[in-house]
Amino acid sequence: MSETRKEVLRRLFKANNLVQEDVYKHQHYTIITRAGIDKIQANTKIDINYEVVRCEPNFCVVKATAKGGDKLIQTFGSALKGAGFKDGNCNTWYVMEMAEKRAMSRAVLKLAGFYELGVFGEDESEDFKKK
Repeated sequence: MSETRKEVLRRLFKANNLVQEDVYKHQHYTIITRAGIDKIQANTKIDINYEVVRCEPNFCVVKATAKGGDKLIQTFGSALKGAGFKDGNCNTWYVMEMAEKRAMSRAVLKLAGFYELGVFGEDESEDFKKK
């Protein structure tokens, strides 16, 4: 019998030493905090290299090439400074750092098997921030 989504998540949380403070629910998604992402990266020994695709004062795209075990992936993170979601996806001036954090979150969660289960990193969207 195959594991349910909930059982797989429980197993992944335990395997990566995640505690209650590392995870929270947000509407339809499970969100992992920055500290949780760091734990997963360290536990699974994921190496990430970054390449700046484009960087301007209010916009940045970063490509992350990540390796974990025998898997290699590429993913992207972007940040566009704006007053709201119609104008951008980030409300801070440090768009490079936000793009990097978003690329890192995606790479780690994809390689560790969380992304396919609908789990996202808190840095991936301003909307995902814990209230």
